[in-house]
Amino acid sequence: MKIRRATPADAAELVRLRAVMLRTMGNNPDWNDDWREPARESLVRRLGAAEPTLGAFVVDRPGGSGLAACAVGLVEERLGNPFNPGGRVGYVFNVVTDEDMRRRGCSRACMEALLEWFRDQGVRAADLRASPDGEPLYASLGFVRTPDPAMRLRL
Repeated sequence: MKIRRATPADAAELVRLRAVMLRTMGNNPDWNDDWREPARESLVRRLGAAEPTLGAFVVDRPGGSGLAACAVGLVEERLGNPFNPGGRVGYVFNVVTDEDMRRRGCSRACMEALLEWFRDQGVRAADLRASPDGEPLYASLGFVRTPDPAMRLRL
């Protein structure tokens, strides 16, 4: 299995895999596909940036018919603190493998490449939200639950 850095040409497949992930997590009560093109455009722009803050690592499907898996993350720069003086934080938000390609190590390999990229970017901490299916993988990579409750306001 070969892991590679995603390019702007992979954007449509990354959006397709995002839809797979969202459906798997039950986040599709009545959605339409209006979100797909803006998401694809964002990925094209961000993956093609001279100094990217978005990293995506992928596994191609055998036979070259699209992507089998991906892990996508973002580098944020926050104010430093005693545990992270530089303030660079990674956020993982799109780890998914097509159903017929699961249990082959694709997500693990993509995550390992993403975490190495975070390290290369000077990131000292990485966050994510885990599905029940994904939690064992993330725990095996060293992620732990935090006591901080997450809150969100939709604007």
